[in-house]
Amino acid sequence: MIKISIDKIQGGVSLDEVKALRNDAEKANRMLHDGSGKGNDFLGWVNLPNEITPEQLAAIEACARSMASLSEVIVVIGIGGSYLGAKAVLEAMGDSFRFLHKTQDAPVVLFAGQNLSEDYLYELLDAVKPYKLGAVVISKSGTTTEPAVAFRIIKEEIEKRYGKTEAARRIVAVTDAKRGALRTLAQQEGYVTFVIPDNVGGRYSVLTPVGLLPLSAAGVNVEELVRGARDMARATAPDVPFEENPAALYAAARNALYRKGYKTEILASYDPKLQYVAEWWKQLYGESEGKEGKGIFPASVTLTADLHSMGQYIQQGERTLMETVISINKPKHELKIDSDAANLDGLNYLAGKRVSEVNLMAEMGTLLAHVDGGVPNIRIELPELTEYYLGGLLYFFEKACGISGYLLGVNPFDQPGVEAYKKNMFALLGKPGYEDQGDELRKRL
Repeated sequence: MIKISIDKIQGGVSLDEVKALRNDAEKANRMLHDGSGKGNDFLGWVNLPNEITPEQLAAIEACARSMASLSEVIVVIGIGGSYLGAKAVLEAMGDSFRFLHKTQDAPVVLFAGQNLSEDYLYELLDAVKPYKLGAVVISKSGTTTEPAVAFRIIKEEIEKRYGKTEAARRIVAVTDAKRGALRTLAQQEGYVTFVIPDNVGGRYSVLTPVGLLPLSAAGVNVEELVRGARDMARATAPDVPFEENPAALYAAARNALYRKGYKTEILASYDPKLQYVAEWWKQLYGESEGKEGKGIFPASVTLTADLHSMGQYIQQGERTLMETVISINKPKHELKIDSDAANLDGLNYLAGKRVSEVNLMAEMGTLLAHVDGGVPNIRIELPELTEYYLGGLLYFFEKACGISGYLLGVNPFDQPGVEAYKKNMFALLGKPGYEDQGDELRKRL
């Protein structure tokens, strides 16, 4: 499946120091499966790949086909884990220039509710005017400000176009099974609904209908995505020896480095298709580990582009960085560099080589340069970028995150710090019940 290499972390920590965390990592992995650790009410993702039934996938795919038959554009409304997983897979599996193609094999999936930009929402509404429109709204409560604002606006647009009865066919809600504003609205309006499991937090929800429904509507093979995650669940199970368990090795290596003062982890890739995988990863690790004054700060770069911007700092800046590189062995397409008679650019030494060969040598050269510069490197290899391997990668990162959080000594499944900005925002906007706090905050501003 995927291969993890940690031999290039030496210089930061020794392999013996990583192996010293074997017992703790194996214990942490068992805790994820027996529910004996912190946050055990949010462990539904651990066995999720094996619990997704053919009937559940069939229901998701049937709904996706129905939406695709009605819509040329589907707006997915959510924030955080309610959109990042789907966005990550969609960007990784889609054609980089699909919006320029005159014909589309599946609806174009756009995202809203991940920000409060008035210009973004206005321009989205303007852009979708010529197209048949549908929406998937994702929220456990239905009251999270960003997606709630976007949904109110998108819902109004769909109802204005088609009327309430037809609009109800074009809107699907992914929400709590029994309670919340969105569940109530969906029942009143007659929307098709799917459930966000109570025991799966947003950042671990990509393999629930949160991710699978919009991805299926966009033409992604979600059965292969789930199959890859299922195989990775077996490869990272508690009975897999530490040295053969990629999630345990990754969690132990990054924690060993953290204890030696490497406080920032850069996730790097040499394919721009993985940019949003990195964004998803940043939320997963930042929200899971950044608490109690602890945590590795997650950052990301897309190379080789960022070698011409962040490369200088990575090479010679403060030595508190570790780097994890996702490497794809086999590209989907083949493109060779031709010889040129004049050779004014001096590139004839590359004639006959594939672009991917040049990219790989850039990756290898950079790895050695960064290691020589004092940046420990972990390398994760995927045979190719397909739904199967991507599903495995996503589950690998989830499992490693749970193990790593327990090694760090925090609850990887809560996010108490997220509420601070919300309370201030509510007070400043004059939400009922927050009037006194609003007056105090305005004085401070």
